Amino acid sequence: MKIEEEIKGRFKDEFHKAHINIIYTAKQLTYNLLQILKKHDLTEPQYNVLRVLRGYMSEGPVKIAFLKERMLDKSSDVSRIVDKLYSKGYVDRTECASDRRKKDIVITKRGLKILLALDRYNLESNSSVLKLTEEETAELNRLLDKIRD
Repeated sequence: MKIEEEIKGRFKDEFHKAHINIIYTAKQLTYNLLQILKKHDLTEPQYNVLRVLRGYMSEGPVKIAFLKERMLDKSSDVSRIVDKLYSKGYVDRTECASDRRKKDIVITKRGLKILLALDRYNLESNSSVLKLTEEETAELNRLLDKIRD
């Protein structure tokens, strides 16, 4: 459905329309993800941390700063997020051998298991993006990168 029909609105020009369209689409995708995460008692930043940990687990434990650099929301309080994930049993943290003020963080088997379950749900929620061809998706990614530059 076209954005004009979705929000029953008008736009002053194509740039304004594109801006609103990006915001509206992002909110719709985020809402779908949040509904899935809510069922598993996870927040979006917690999910982001778990995915980063899984993606880098072959490289060993990571630090809070490493996670912060890779967060989608750069204003996230990563230490607090890790504390919550630790209390849920999704991550382990130990004192860093070289600097006791820092913590080494790894994803647990339980954390991997919850991600596996969420991966299945994500396939369903990503079905809107799967409507695009691979070439269209590459072009979309290129254009989104260009907007952020």
